[in-house]
Amino acid sequence: MEAGSLEAVLGRDRMVLGVGLVAVLVMAWGWLVTGAGMEMSAVEMTSMAGMDGWLMRPAVWTPAYAVLIFAMWWVMMVAMMLPSAAPMLLLFARVSRKDKPAGAPLVLTALFAAGYLLGWGSFCAVATALQWGLESARLLSPMLVTTNPWLGAGILIAAGLSQFTPLKSVCLRHCRTPLGFLLGSWRSGRLGALRMGLEHGAFCLGCCWFLMALLFFGGVMNLYWIVGLAVFVLLEKTIPLGHWLSRVAGIVLVVWGGVLVN
Repeated sequence: MEAGSLEAVLGRDRMVLGVGLVAVLVMAWGWLVTGAGMEMSAVEMTSMAGMDGWLMRPAVWTPAYAVLIFAMWWVMMVAMMLPSAAPMLLLFARVSRKDKPAGAPLVLTALFAAGYLLGWGSFCAVATALQWGLESARLLSPMLVTTNPWLGAGILIAAGLSQFTPLKSVCLRHCRTPLGFLLGSWRSGRLGALRMGLEHGAFCLGCCWFLMALLFFGGVMNLYWIVGLAVFVLLEKTIPLGHWLSRVAGIVLVVWGGVLVN
């Protein structure tokens, strides 16, 4: 294929993938803002932040409700994490164009993205079980905010300290160098694309799972926290000083947690 034709094809791939990502993000954010199937929208719950959460009726946990909460967490992770995963997906689509026996690069990219989101599905299952347990123990209000200052402080301090762990450093370095991951972990074919997505999702999960736990402190459906954490993760992974931003955030969280119980 001539250079001009190749660039045209790659440009088309980027456009189609970009439109697809935007469409998925619009649907995910739209579902969250309207309440993700719950009685109140995220806008209403955000506007009521700081009010007595026990003025609302506690949720009745059933298997069907647990599935709804799991779906809420998963769609939330799609909305929050896909923007920071976009550079990897765009680069993967470009590189996979050369893997001709495996099929269309956009199909491979979709499989990679599916593997990535499956990795976050495991976190969503744990988050759902944790939410169920905290609500049952009345440590999480019907507004989905922690009710115990010691628990809130513990979440803040643990999230802050996690920013300095070797696991965080390794996973963040991986997420900040998508080309290095593709060169070192390339697997051909559709199954290979899915496995690579799972592997990348595992690194991303290791990098960000404690940050996502901060939603239990700030409010699981609080749009300020959801948007704020999504922007922070994007900056942490993409800007040149992202690793220093990570450490500054860790210090702030630890200090905040200490102040909360004093």
